[in-house]
Amino acid sequence: MVGSAAFFSCMAIAIRFASQQLHPFEIAFFRNLFGLLFALPLLYRGGLKLLKTDKKRYYLIRCAIGMVSMLCGFWAIVNLPLAQAISLSYSTPLFVTIAAVLVLGEVVRMRRWTAVIVGLVGVMVIVRPWGHAFTPALLVPLAAAAMSAMVAISIKYLSRTEHPDAIVLITALIWAPLSLFPALPYWEWPSPTSWAWVALAGFCGTAGHMLWARAFKLGDASALTPISFVQLPIVALLGWLLFAESVDRYTLIGSAIIFAANIYIAHREAQLRRAQRAQVAAATDPDIKAASQAQR
Repeated sequence: MVGSAAFFSCMAIAIRFASQQLHPFEIAFFRNLFGLLFALPLLYRGGLKLLKTDKKRYYLIRCAIGMVSMLCGFWAIVNLPLAQAISLSYSTPLFVTIAAVLVLGEVVRMRRWTAVIVGLVGVMVIVRPWGHAFTPALLVPLAAAAMSAMVAISIKYLSRTEHPDAIVLITALIWAPLSLFPALPYWEWPSPTSWAWVALAGFCGTAGHMLWARAFKLGDASALTPISFVQLPIVALLGWLLFAESVDRYTLIGSAIIFAANIYIAHREAQLRRAQRAQVAAATDPDIKAASQAQR
């Protein structure tokens, strides 16, 4: 997870440097193009069977929503202070909880709803819609976070039947041509330096997602979520060193509140998963069933 956070931080820096010549939408296209190239080795390991799926319609919906999220996120990285853009992106788990109720019909108890409300308070502290510092541009990373939540829900649905490598590869195959259309109105051939930055963004984005997926396969979300926030101080430090950006106290306070809310949500989700695994084990293991019946 630390490696994932570092790669995502480097991707944000590469996007910012590439934006000195290219529009964010064009950067998104090249990030997806190079991301696809770096994902193709998955075919060597898994073969063409990875591309066989009966969920094509769901992949298209997932990729369309994800594309909106990516375009908004890249625009925010280019046009807002890096620490502020990344801080607001961490509101995604709050929207995931809301979407899980509305889309998947999951039951969320009062304590998790309280954590969501607290997290949204942290968002309000950063955005400050009541103050002179508010600008509609601050709503763009929030839109990216909300769309990213829908992507997370779609991945959760697809992962029930689809191989993780298939999700990565098919998504990359759809994203590359799909992201070309919004880039065309702003098209400009990259300079040699910009080619290097967009290639780096593609590599870091793909590497970050692969490490992120493997981290969650190996560990519980409650333990990994705090580690993922390493991205924020890395980006804040690099933004200060490379772009002379400072972090205001409202971003720090709001980020801390969002951080605390996300930790609690991840902790509750891990508890629920352990309880579900215990119920499955009790229902399938004859010794546990016998002990349970004896207790009753």
